[in-house]
Amino acid sequence: MTTRQRRLAVFPGQFDPITNGHLDIIRRGVALFDELIVGVGINPEKREMFTIDERVAMIRTLVRDIPRVHVAKFTGLTVDFVKRSKATAILRGIRDVSDVRYEFQLALANRAVGGVETVFIMTGEQYALTSSSLIRQVVAFGGDVKQLSSVLPELVIQKLAEKQKDMPRSNMPDAPSE
Repeated sequence: MTTRQRRLAVFPGQFDPITNGHLDIIRRGVALFDELIVGVGINPEKREMFTIDERVAMIRTLVRDIPRVHVAKFTGLTVDFVKRSKATAILRGIRDVSDVRYEFQLALANRAVGGVETVFIMTGEQYALTSSSLIRQVVAFGGDVKQLSSVLPELVIQKLAEKQKDMPRSNMPDAPSE
């Protein structure tokens, strides 16, 4: 009798902030693997609202009741983190057709550079238009974060409201002068 290799996947991302769409991918993805690591990384091309430690803490709170899900931060190439974690696959969510080309290129690169396969899950249709970048814009421009309750967990809404309150008014266009 042979023993089956443990199926471990990494769901990498910036998660700045984590959304209900991300959580949907995590819940459905862990059903495909024995364990799932949510890998919280830094994208040098994006300005972050939350520190990596703040993001890790939020995600750990939000996934604490999902068995076999772990959260870890990393720097550098995703494929290197995946290999260090001894994972067998990368899990990625796809929202729409515009994601397909980008994700396809990443998957090919990760397989060529690290020999790691990528598994794609289509996001739930209610989250297809959700984007962490757009959420950060709403916050930066002074939008009402409570209006994002359909796409964000309550914990994230609270943390975004705190960030927004602490932002200098000059970061919010069209704010009245004092």
